[in-house]
Amino acid sequence: MTDTTDTPAWTLRPGRLADVEPIAELRAEVMRPDLVRLGRYDEHRVRRRLRDTFSTRYTSVVEVGGVLAGCVTVRPHERGGRLLEHFYLSPAHQGRGLGTAVLRHVLAQADAVPAEVRLVVVQGSAARRLYERHGFAVEAQDPVDVYLLRPVGGGPVSPGR
Repeated sequence: MTDTTDTPAWTLRPGRLADVEPIAELRAEVMRPDLVRLGRYDEHRVRRRLRDTFSTRYTSVVEVGGVLAGCVTVRPHERGGRLLEHFYLSPAHQGRGLGTAVLRHVLAQADAVPAEVRLVVVQGSAARRLYERHGFAVEAQDPVDVYLLRPVGGGPVSPGR
C-alpha cells in the first residue's frame, strides 16, 4: 500500500492487546512537543488516555518492514459517521508521505460507506495541515483542542455544523 516512490511500503494490521504499551509510548513521544508547548504535558496522563480508550476492534497498527511505525483508530462517532483518533506515526516515519497514504486509505473506507469523519487535534499541531489538505475544516475549538470535520467525500462543511 504505497502512494509514491518516496513513501515506504506499509501495511495495516488489526491492533492486539500486546500493542497497548508500545502505542502508549509512541503517543507520549509524538504528543510531547505540542503538550509541553500548551503547558499540558503529564507523562502519566498522556499514556493513560491511550490505555483507557484502546480498542482492538477499532485500532489498526501501521507497519513498515514488519515493524510498528504507527497506529490509527477509527470508531463510530456518537453523532454518526466516524471518529478518527490515535493517529500517530513514529518520528522516523514522519515527513515521507506515510501519514498521507494511511489517511487516504482511512478516508476512502469512510467514503465507501459513506460517512463523515471527525477528529480532534491540539491547538498549533502541525498535523492540522495534513487534515485540512484532505477536506477537514474546523467544526469547533477551545483553548486546547480543535475539532475538525470532513463531510462525506471531503466536500465543504455546511454552515452551522
